Amino acid sequence: MQRWYGKLLGFIAGWLLLRHPAGGVIGAVIGHAFDAGWLAPRRYKDHQVFGLGPDASREEIDQAYRKLISQYHPDRVAGAAPELRAQAEARAAELNAAYDRLRRGRDGRKTRR
Repeated sequence: MQRWYGKLLGFIAGWLLLRHPAGGVIGAVIGHAFDAGWLAPRRYKDHQVFGLGPDASREEIDQAYRKLISQYHPDRVAGAAPELRAQAEARAAELNAAYDRLRRGRDGRKTRR
C-alpha cells in the first residue's frame, strides 16, 4: 500500500506557508520524498543491506556480514566472466561500506584501514 498522507500534508503546509499554488506543489514533492523513504536515516538502510532490522545486535550484524561477504567476495569469482566479477566487486564494496558505517556508529569512533 502506497503512503499518501505525506503528500497531502506537504501540499497543505506548502500552500499555507507560501500562500501560492506553487507552494503546494513544492510541499507535495517534499511529502512524496518522505513517503518514498528518500529521507530515511541512512543507518537503517545500512541494516537493510544485511537483511536486518534497525534493532539488530552487534553479533547479528557481524554474522550477517561474514555470511554475505563470503558469498560475494571477488576472490570467489576470480575465474568467472568479467560481468560477474564486476557485480561481486560492487556488492562486496557495498557490504564493506555498510559494515564500516555500522561499526563506526556502534563503537563511536572511526575505523582504521
